[in-house]
Amino acid sequence: MSFPAGWYDDPQDRTQQRYWDGSTWTDQRRPQQGPPPHQGQFGQTAQHGQVYGGGRAGPTQYGQYTGQPQQQAPYQQQPSQQGYPPHGQQGYPPQGYGYPGQKVHTTPDGQPLSGWWRRVWARVLDSIIVGIIGLPLTGYFYYQYFQVIWDYMRDTMDRASAGEQPPSTFELPSEAYKWMIPAILLGMLVSFVYEYLFLTKKGATLGKMALGIKVRLRDVPGNPPGSAVAKRYGFEIALGLLGSIPLVGTLFGFLALINYLWPLWDDKKQALHDKVAGTNVVRVS
Repeated sequence: MSFPAGWYDDPQDRTQQRYWDGSTWTDQRRPQQGPPPHQGQFGQTAQHGQVYGGGRAGPTQYGQYTGQPQQQAPYQQQPSQQGYPPHGQQGYPPQGYGYPGQKVHTTPDGQPLSGWWRRVWARVLDSIIVGIIGLPLTGYFYYQYFQVIWDYMRDTMDRASAGEQPPSTFELPSEAYKWMIPAILLGMLVSFVYEYLFLTKKGATLGKMALGIKVRLRDVPGNPPGSAVAKRYGFEIALGLLGSIPLVGTLFGFLALINYLWPLWDDKKQALHDKVAGTNVVRVS
């Protein structure tokens, strides 16, 4: 079931409220808007104007006593009645849970983790951005590479039309590698600088900002240090380079795919490169 966005009791600090964005808790907090719940005669919290021990109703949680039992604010209703964010004892949700019966994966200090699809679309956006940024460096090499491939394909078709044995279609001409390898290495360098600068300064690349997610150390909030970013992206670069080696490249290419799919079944929602660097991708909006 879906709960509307709004301010609710903070699950970690009952002296303040926290903003629910409709799907998960955000980092926005504010002081409680009213006095604390009235304690009944037997030490129990009075809610919904209920009187304990036969006495008159005292101040309600969000207003003063007016002689009549007051209705509790809508956002304090139990989820089974109104469908608002789940609450545990006395209106506070148990840590690690969102909707009733649904576990919300978080960091050890309670920050919600990003879903897999947010990470995928952020990666797609970043790939487009990095490709555009790196084009002045890689454009010439890619142009020469595709020119070699085009000439190779045209020669193959001409031989086939003349009844001659065409060259193997499973092997690229050696000249293609002369242009392809520098293009790939320059692209990786641009991508690494892009990731390093944005993650250490902002905690998120442009693609991640657009999707409302950030990278942080799993056990420490804030922007990740340079060493963690280097390990994180260095692992991805290593898989990419090893994937281009003949014969064993297929194995490492498969491992690179597993790396990106790993958060789907990992209980900490980490990819393999997150585990190497000790990081998590978390939601901030």
